[in-house]
This record gives sequence, C-alpha cells and structure tokens, in this order.
Amino acid sequence: MIAAQAALETRMLLRNGEQLLLTVIIPALLLVLFGSVDVIDTGEGDAVDFLAPGVLALAVMSTAFTGQAIATGFERRYGVLKRLAASPLPRWGLMTAKTLSVLVTEVLQVVLLTVIAFAMGWSPHGSPFAVLVLLVLGTAAFSGLGLLMAGTLKAEATLAAANLVFLLLLVGGGVIVPLDRFPDAAQTVLGLLPVSALSDGLRDVLQHGASMPWGDLGILAVWTVVGLAAAGRFFRWE
Repeated sequence: MIAAQAALETRMLLRNGEQLLLTVIIPALLLVLFGSVDVIDTGEGDAVDFLAPGVLALAVMSTAFTGQAIATGFERRYGVLKRLAASPLPRWGLMTAKTLSVLVTEVLQVVLLTVIAFAMGWSPHGSPFAVLVLLVLGTAAFSGLGLLMAGTLKAEATLAAANLVFLLLLVGGGVIVPLDRFPDAAQTVLGLLPVSALSDGLRDVLQHGASMPWGDLGILAVWTVVGLAAAGRFFRWE
C-alpha cells in the first residue's frame, strides 16, 4: 500500500506544472544563469564549483519543504487527507509514502542538476557517501518543517508562507550569495538555518574535499528532530 501511494504521489507531483517549475526548472535556471554570468563574487575557482552544491541544497528544499507543504496543505483543505486517513493505509504509512515520493523526485533533480553542472565544467571532490548522508538528512529536516506548516496553517497561508520562506532562504541561505558577504552578526544566525547547513556541508565535501562535515550534520540533525517531532505533535488532518 505504501509503494502504491508513493507511486501515486510521485505521478501527481510530476504532473503539477507549478510544482515542477519550482522544484526542477528554477534550480536549473539559477545554476545556468549565475554559473554563466559573472554577477556574484563566489571567491576563488570557477563559479559552478560554488554554485552547484548550493543549488543541490535548494532543490532539496524546494521539493521536501516548499512543494510538499503546499501540496499537503491543499490536500488537507479539500478533505483528501481526511479520506486517506480513513483508508486501510495507516497515517504513518501515508507520511512514509509522501517522503518516498519526495526522495524519488530529488533523485531526478540531482541527476539533472549534476548533468548540467558537469556540462558547465564542474569538478566535484569528496566522498559520495557524505553527500548522500547530507541529502537524506536535509530531506528529513525539510520534510518535517514542511509537514508542520501544512498541518497547522490554512492552505492559502501555507502557499504564501512556503513561497516566502523559499525566496528568503534563496537569498540568505548561502545558496547563491556566500554567507561571508553578510554582516558578522547575520552570518552567525544564517549559518544555523537548515539550507545554510546543507549547502555549506555539500560545499565542504564537493568543493573542498572534506570527509564528513559534522558541524553541518549536527545542525541538520537538530532541525530534523525538532521538525518531525513538532509535525507529529501538532499536525491536524482536517
């Protein structure tokens, strides 16, 4: 039942043009645009070496947080979640299916963005296992936060808030603009955001060849526990 629901969730996500724009097209366009045009000073080396890890983090956020929050919020508004909750599929099974759908979509995103980055001359380093751990933990953190938002706010509020958070973290999360371009006090706060931890961790591994960025993993682990625990406690099905 979980596999069937996950397949359905994935098909629905990929058929939604607005979601597809947010989760796939926008990160790809940002990578191509800022990797081709010298607009932002990304430090030494090719711009794509700095941008590719950040855009991968943005893709995870757009799918696991923004896309999932909006879709789940409107499913809750139209009574879809209430009906599914009354089906033989348990509630934890539904959430598992949604998470699996997010992971499938992210695989497609990572493959597409990696191909584009390689075509632009990207030269990644580091451990693939460390990258996998970061992506999975980042997905869990953003999924918990997305479900928390979708399960507590009205659908319209979720739509506005999720898109606003996406734009704010795009600018201030170290995805495109390096965190060292911000004031020192702001750097400390911004560095604790989940997208900053994910982008910095991926950058440490893929650009600088670090083995395992434990500090960034710790930040993501805290967000994961807080987000999933809060979502499990406060999520409303109706």
